[in-house]
Amino acid sequence: MSALRRRLPVGVLAALMALTLAAPQVSAETPRPRWDTRVFAAVGSPGYPANVYAHPNGRVYAGTYSNLLGDSLRSKVFEWSASGTLLRTWTVPGQDLAASHGVQVSISDAKGRLILLEKSTSRILRLDLSTGKFTTYATLPDLPVCSGAAAGVACSPNLVDHAGIPNYSVWGPKGELYVTDFAQAVIWRVPPGGGIPKPWFTDKRLDGLEFGTAGIALSPQRNALYVMQQTSLGLGELSVGAGKLYKLPITSTGRPGTLTKVWTSRLAELPDGFSFAKSGRIYVGNAGLMQQLVVLDAQGKEIERFPKIPLLGDNGSAIPFDGPSNATFVGNRILVANQAPLGAKAHHAVLDVNVGEPGVKIYIPAGAGS
Repeated sequence: MSALRRRLPVGVLAALMALTLAAPQVSAETPRPRWDTRVFAAVGSPGYPANVYAHPNGRVYAGTYSNLLGDSLRSKVFEWSASGTLLRTWTVPGQDLAASHGVQVSISDAKGRLILLEKSTSRILRLDLSTGKFTTYATLPDLPVCSGAAAGVACSPNLVDHAGIPNYSVWGPKGELYVTDFAQAVIWRVPPGGGIPKPWFTDKRLDGLEFGTAGIALSPQRNALYVMQQTSLGLGELSVGAGKLYKLPITSTGRPGTLTKVWTSRLAELPDGFSFAKSGRIYVGNAGLMQQLVVLDAQGKEIERFPKIPLLGDNGSAIPFDGPSNATFVGNRILVANQAPLGAKAHHAVLDVNVGEPGVKIYIPAGAGS
């Protein structure tokens, strides 16, 4: 064997290596198209998940909400890994099991403790993830309706009297907590560190009777609240069966500005939780009949729906949309609680929807909750 023939494989190998290095690198995983939907996690008993919270610790949380047919099962808080593996659950104490009961995981405080909103007792709870201990952060007062209240008494401009139902919450710039009330036409302000909530804003337009005020978000500029109203059944607006997204400025004095309408939904859509993308778009979960997610531009104009065909919830995954009640960003995806309030229990799940753009980071001011 000549020296040339002995060296030839080395030369060929070098050439092949050069070609390999010069070739474009192909990703091991094909990029997901926009609206590609997968099952992130099934939600076990008692089911009916409401709102998904992506914690700064990298884990995902959701609570179980009310069964419209009634049950005596205590609500739970579920914790999953970033990939959807169930890690822990906690059972909520002190609920009135004879009443409609449920819990939503809303946000976390500066120490990582979860802020939970419990329906049957009007409580805002805090869950310490390291100890599993629940404490009461605040309790919403039951205000009288303004039509029968004495002069100077705090009241709610509702048609019908109802105890408070804390629904969604968000931190304000100074560590105050703003809370929507599903039953009373009030946005509450809980002082920094917890305590007695005060009616920060009341308006008849926030009266939806059984389908009232839902999602709330701090604007990306942190100078206004965006508030979702499921219906106007309290007759605050003429389009009683349609949902609305409102903008409410936080003035330099900390008081509310003028409430303005940004968007009106279609009838019976029951828009619920929503989130801002960094692009300015707003992603909305419609928990009502249409079984769709809706995308609004920064001015509130509707620009997209998924799936395009309403009612069926056909999202391409193993579980169709069935009461999709929120849209929580995790990277370029949104996690959606499939509440299925009237559907099959097999539909109780958290769904993972790729939208191809990132969301605005949830604002947690230093010292929030302390």
